[in-house]
Amino acid sequence: MNSIIALLGRRVVKFYSPFWVISRKFCDHRFGSDHEFECVEEPLKKMVSDYDSNSEDNDRFHSNEDWSSNQKQYYSLRKVFLDTVKLDAKKVLEVLRQDGPGLDARSGLDELHVRPSGLLVREVLFGILKRINGENKTRCAKLAYKFFTWCNQQESYQHTANGYDLILDIYAQCEEFKALWRLLDEMIEKGFPTTARTFNILIRTCGEAGLAKKLVERFIKSKTFNYRPFKHSYNAILHGLLVLKHYKLIEWVYQQMLLEGFSSDVLTYNIVMYAKYRLGKLDQFHRLLDEMGGNGFSPDFHTYNILLHVLGKGDKPLAALNLLNHMREAGIEPAVLHFTTLIDGLSRAGNLDACKYFFDEMIKNGCMPDVVAYTVMITGYVVAGELEKAQELFHEMISREQVPNVFTYNSMIRGLCMAGKFDEACSMLKDMETRGCSPNFVVYNSLVRSLRNAGKVADAHEVIQQMNEKGKYAHILSRFKGYKV
Repeated sequence: MNSIIALLGRRVVKFYSPFWVISRKFCDHRFGSDHEFECVEEPLKKMVSDYDSNSEDNDRFHSNEDWSSNQKQYYSLRKVFLDTVKLDAKKVLEVLRQDGPGLDARSGLDELHVRPSGLLVREVLFGILKRINGENKTRCAKLAYKFFTWCNQQESYQHTANGYDLILDIYAQCEEFKALWRLLDEMIEKGFPTTARTFNILIRTCGEAGLAKKLVERFIKSKTFNYRPFKHSYNAILHGLLVLKHYKLIEWVYQQMLLEGFSSDVLTYNIVMYAKYRLGKLDQFHRLLDEMGGNGFSPDFHTYNILLHVLGKGDKPLAALNLLNHMREAGIEPAVLHFTTLIDGLSRAGNLDACKYFFDEMIKNGCMPDVVAYTVMITGYVVAGELEKAQELFHEMISREQVPNVFTYNSMIRGLCMAGKFDEACSMLKDMETRGCSPNFVVYNSLVRSLRNAGKVADAHEVIQQMNEKGKYAHILSRFKGYKV
């Protein structure tokens, strides 16, 4: 472990959590700032042990033929059920959409003769969550509550903890905080366990209000806190605080955890080490890394990811290469994520030659770059003013059937604007839409600002007009000074 510590630089690195997150994505990369790309992991795929094919349970079927036949029948019935629920959810959402003085949603729901189920509630509430924007928050919260209470009034149906978490999330997104806390009290009174997800929703709503520590204390003392899939409640709480960047509170919770006699595992160490880095307590980071090894824990997939970014940002490509070799010796084959993390760090250090070397190494090692890896490289070249190399990579990724995402296009559009190629930048915006990639506000804002700064006011106005015609970001168009329709 000390050999790994010796490799480390003294720079900060983003942490990549092994739980909860659904896909890998980028945050807004602001050129010349300290904001970093956030690569996020797929969720832990296996929450229980693999099914044992030699167990007695398999004797329920007399032969492989029977097993195959029953399996097909099961999946066929399941598909019919799921399709029915999705169709019912669409009907419910349409009724809710029409709610108003002329039509009460409750009456419309009664007329549908739809039977509530946990899956239907999830589909409908997810549908409402996806529709929330700056202009319709109050209405979305109201409709979610109408549907939620309507379901509760139907015979043979009772909400689940997941249903409560979903509507709590809607209230959090809609900033209906009083309603959120009332619903939480109702949830607890009815005996539902508060989960790690519940905690994440609540901590998100109260962090800025200074209530975070009180909430954490409440969850620590709670007898109804269900913390799956985490090993224990402290890890669930630490992870929730990490997502919201409450680094000082992570330190406090960690101390409480030790006082209560709980031992750390690899996840605990990863979270706390990252918090120490963010707080600039580098000596404590190194001490924890050493303690982790002393307690018999080897660095895992995610620990190595932290270390690689540290080495990248410290511009230590040789040490990074040694660490990649050490990973292989330890039985952990470097993945696309590891190479991408390292390349991102090196690009921030301005070492594009090393970036290209590790990008090629990634391919040689059988790790085909994904959209995230390509976007990191493209952005590095754009920041360095090497637009031609960025364009080459952009065309290469398309030829390899890697579809550019909104962040790839944002980098390319910025690069074209920086090079004064405004017509190509506007053309790139159109290309983006034809490929089914919807521009976000960052893309529009970047292009409009660049056009205006270049004195191309008419072109900037045309882009704003497109946003307005498509009904995009109407609630934030006022940010463009002097905007007129």
